Amino acid sequence: MIIFITGATSGFGKAIAEKFASHQYNCIITGRRKEKLLAVADDLQKRYGVKILPLVFDVRNRDEVFEHINNLPQEWKTIDVLVNNAGGAWGRDSFENGLLDDYDTMIQTNVNGLLYVSKAVLPLMIANKKGHIINMGSVAAKDMYQNGNVYCAVKAAVDAISRTMRIDLLQHKIKVTAIHPGAADTDFALVRFKGDAEKAAQTYKGYEPLHAEDVADITYYTATLPAHVCINELTVTCTAQADGIYFYKE
Repeated sequence: MIIFITGATSGFGKAIAEKFASHQYNCIITGRRKEKLLAVADDLQKRYGVKILPLVFDVRNRDEVFEHINNLPQEWKTIDVLVNNAGGAWGRDSFENGLLDDYDTMIQTNVNGLLYVSKAVLPLMIANKKGHIINMGSVAAKDMYQNGNVYCAVKAAVDAISRTMRIDLLQHKIKVTAIHPGAADTDFALVRFKGDAEKAAQTYKGYEPLHAEDVADITYYTATLPAHVCINELTVTCTAQADGIYFYKE
């Protein structure tokens, strides 16, 4: 079994790679940070004895995406599961104060990256007459919140793309699942607040958020159900979070 995971150098992506590798999946992992990606690959191979193919590229770069995927070695072309995990939020400002560069980065990573990788991998799944695409969304797709503006928009797009992919790919027997996590203690907040560790820490103060391993467990569950069962979408939060807006903090 082969799983393809984007954004696997940290957070959800890394945890998902670890979960699947521990169950003897061979993994294609991608990321922009070469040293970190190679370190993850080496660790997984040593711990679990599986094959790992690290591909260093930016999902925002269409040419890079198609070059790497179109030139996969034959033994790596039978991809069973694709996890479009690469994404993130940059900035949390009121719309009039937001930076266009942040908006561009969010659109290019969360939406364009998902489209490019999916379009490149799909011909392989169609040829194999099976496959499962798992798109990592967010509760921000479901509930619009103050200063969320473009991040909410791109995750709503992921939700819409996932729903329509599910319809369009019925004829190919390819499953599509959208997973929408709530607050999770990864480097998400650190990226959003552009390295401000104090602000990032405040995001998770007063409650226990989700952990990357929780989302990895859920991803593995959705991917290992019987062939006739497809979870179309899951919205997952920690106990202290009801939705994209309401929290109980002690």
